[in-house]
Amino acid sequence: MARTPTCAGCTRVNGDQDMARRWQLLAITAGIGYLIWLLAPVLMPFAVAGMLAYLGDPLADRLERLGMNRTWAASVVFMLLLLAMVGVLLLLIPLISRQVENLIANLPRYGDWAQHTAWPWVQTTLHLDPRMFDSDRLLAEIKSHMDSIGGVAGSVLGKVSRSGLGIALWLTNLVLIPVVAFYLLRDWDRLVATIDRMLPRSIQPTVARLAHDSDKVLGAFVRGQLLVMLVLGVFYGTGLSLVGLSVGLLIGLVAGLLSFVPYLGFIVGFGAALIAVLVQYGDWTHLLLVCGVFALGQLLEGYVLVPKLVGDKIGLHPVAVIFAVMAGGYLFGFLGVLLALPAASVIIVLLRYVLEQYQHSDLYTRQEPLASSVTEVEVVVVQAGDGTVDVEADVAQKPGQADHDTP
Repeated sequence: MARTPTCAGCTRVNGDQDMARRWQLLAITAGIGYLIWLLAPVLMPFAVAGMLAYLGDPLADRLERLGMNRTWAASVVFMLLLLAMVGVLLLLIPLISRQVENLIANLPRYGDWAQHTAWPWVQTTLHLDPRMFDSDRLLAEIKSHMDSIGGVAGSVLGKVSRSGLGIALWLTNLVLIPVVAFYLLRDWDRLVATIDRMLPRSIQPTVARLAHDSDKVLGAFVRGQLLVMLVLGVFYGTGLSLVGLSVGLLIGLVAGLLSFVPYLGFIVGFGAALIAVLVQYGDWTHLLLVCGVFALGQLLEGYVLVPKLVGDKIGLHPVAVIFAVMAGGYLFGFLGVLLALPAASVIIVLLRYVLEQYQHSDLYTRQEPLASSVTEVEVVVVQAGDGTVDVEADVAQKPGQADHDTP
């Protein structure tokens, strides 16, 4: 029978081609990442528009399944999003402006409380040298620098107001967001299909699976976390207002907005509310009421809102969330902070895939043999007729057992 010849050179060529394709994909990915990093200062309106289009795409798909064409469905969803944002702004801007005016009017009370109540208590409790914590000298230094700070701020504001380029850029971004959001929402499915067709066929199934998993994670996070922030902001603002804090609504809204970072909204809101209630009332009753509002808010967030609205599909540890926000802000500024958690949730999906591939690889599953074979020696003693003794040994290998000494 003729033996089929093997081509070692062909195998080596195929291996080199696979390695070259991998390096090409890595180079393309690195190039796209570097281009995004370079264009980060101008990507803000496109990132915001992309988030709006992503949020509105499921509703547009549902309207399309009901018989409406994509353009009309995108128009309806776009108008709903626009009306919702305008309504929120019309509702919040007057409330926030009144809260800010109230805060500015009460600043002398906060300064007096810090000077005559908080700082002396800290000095007494920590046994600090009064000269080391001289509040009068500190206030005098601040007042002496107020004029220079005001002059610098005035000059900066003047330059900004005179800068036609800055105003034009700001207005351009403001106009670009709704325009880009509408076109992205209208052509979302077409863009996804185009990207799918451009992918190399060898990796298309894997990329499609990862994109599907990432979509589920992002849907659970973005839509759920926005609802959590909204509910917490309303809860904290309403609760602190019912307690009687004059700036309770402002503190509650800030705590709700910062709740996308674990414990950050609670820490900032609770600290600000404690200072406000001590300055405004200074009694234990209102202090305990504020503590009760934030305790109920934490219970509501941990046992109702996050399990029901976000779920456990993301799997982001609080430390990972804080690191993602800080790293995104360091690398891409405010755009990085805005996209840090969605990007981190996608990275979690990719890491799960890498872990799955590793657990199915030879590096993880291959096991070395437990032990070498055992040598069995059979000794036969033969006595000849002349009285001599002949010894014969039969050696046999027995695999799969542990080595041991033959007696």
